[in-house]
Amino acid sequence: MAKENSKVKIIPLGGLEQIGMNITAFEYEDNIIIVDCGIAFPEDEMLGIDLVIPDFTYLKNNVDKIKGVVLTHGHEDHIGSLPYLLKEMNVPIYGTKLTIGLVENKLKEHNLIKTTRRKVVKQGQTIVLGNFKIEFIRSNHSIADAVALAITTPAGIIIHSGDFKIDYTPVFGEVINLQRFAEYGKKGVLAFLCDSTNVERPGYTMSEKTVGKAFDNIFSENRRSRIIIATFASNVDRVQQVINSAVKFKRKMVVEGRSMINVVNTAKELGYLKIPSDMLIDVEEMKNYRDDQIVIISTGSQGEPMAALSRMASNNHRRITIKPGDMVVLSSTPIPGNEKTVSRVINELFRKGAKVIFQDTHVSGHACQEEIKLLHTLVKPKYFIPVHGEYRHLIKHAELAEDLGVKKDNIFILSPGDILELDNESGGLTGRVPAEAVLVDGLGVGDVGNIVLRDRQHLSQNGLIIVVVTLRKHSAEVVAGPDIISRGFVYVRESETLIEDAKNVIREALNQCLSKNITDWSRIKTALKDALSEFLWKQTKRNPMILPIIMEL
Repeated sequence: MAKENSKVKIIPLGGLEQIGMNITAFEYEDNIIIVDCGIAFPEDEMLGIDLVIPDFTYLKNNVDKIKGVVLTHGHEDHIGSLPYLLKEMNVPIYGTKLTIGLVENKLKEHNLIKTTRRKVVKQGQTIVLGNFKIEFIRSNHSIADAVALAITTPAGIIIHSGDFKIDYTPVFGEVINLQRFAEYGKKGVLAFLCDSTNVERPGYTMSEKTVGKAFDNIFSENRRSRIIIATFASNVDRVQQVINSAVKFKRKMVVEGRSMINVVNTAKELGYLKIPSDMLIDVEEMKNYRDDQIVIISTGSQGEPMAALSRMASNNHRRITIKPGDMVVLSSTPIPGNEKTVSRVINELFRKGAKVIFQDTHVSGHACQEEIKLLHTLVKPKYFIPVHGEYRHLIKHAELAEDLGVKKDNIFILSPGDILELDNESGGLTGRVPAEAVLVDGLGVGDVGNIVLRDRQHLSQNGLIIVVVTLRKHSAEVVAGPDIISRGFVYVRESETLIEDAKNVIREALNQCLSKNITDWSRIKTALKDALSEFLWKQTKRNPMILPIIMEL
């Protein structure tokens, strides 16, 4: 039973108010476990940013308490930032076979494989980490080996659904273990954290198997065309169904795109993909076969500019060119925000004479309303925390939980960094920890912040003007200049009068500084900036970034 006065803390560091970057810390007295450790992809206004990772400050400050990282499945938004965490602290990692296999690919890339302790846990197994007893409950998702977690703490049982759907006919493995959820519900569940991605969609998510039938139809209707299928690399079950259709229709398969090749190799080695031995061929061998003997599976279903399909569409792919008659299938739904890039790729493909199918060849990996209701009804939690969704999804999920009988006061819509403390008597927010998103640009982690991004935005929208003036050291008298260099503001050769007038404005400002005996350089720079900025705004209604450079003689 629960100890007196001991509460369990739930601290989400990401994965709320956005899709992606899932990471939650569970803390009981002096023990912490971390569930998932993912990345988010940068938004449009994050110019030049490659990845967004969570803020690990709180974990770094409490590193002695951390017992390990427990992973629910192998998607990037749940395992992607592990290398960045492991560079800060050496903690053991627990996950199912395929999840750990995909994590090992990352660890090799970051030279962390030798130093990181990894433990493969089977679905249905229980591990003990300090005060936490964690059962890995078998689940269904768009990647094999997904689990939900039952975390038993001295303060009560917490169920974390992970990303899930209820698939009665999964492609690989068995149906989600609903019985375990019911058994825990019977014991009494303190808190339930549940996936909110599809909470706005009524009904049920279709089984992954239905996509297999759609593929069979496409293969049978396009017997003469070369077939190219783009999907998420991590959707191993989808890849398996492409293989199944290719076997039926006697086609060889080419795998294209770095992440796709990685995942296919890992899944094949670990036994999650069943591929006949002579079926996979290299891109180079394609020329030995007719178009109707080939299927290409590639990355790029989200229109990512560097992914294989986008490169094929824009003629930048070294070995594969789209030609008239090709059948291209986009087996995914655009992630919110990617619609434009996806439609751009589709247009390019049509332009090259390809046929394109982008509907009815995808099912979601996340539960719709009826499946979410079923899980709620089995778990019957005292407290409920919606996770994994944008703010509107969390609100909608909270309403759904209330309809199913959870008291309004027992539902907590959290923001990243909130500390929620719970026990059987009461629950509430008790503070905050740092949880700003950390931006990764090239090799720099966290060195690009809001100010740098603001500058990048300013430069990208208004351009840059550099003013160079040479002054005499003590008297601040102008020796040479002013010269004006413009980038991304106006084309200098066509705007000679504007530039000449601008130089006069600068001369005027310098004379005023001289007459007021201002010799402090930072004040001179500010005066130049202000005068020029005001002049350019009047003339052009634009405000470029202005950098005055003063040299001394």
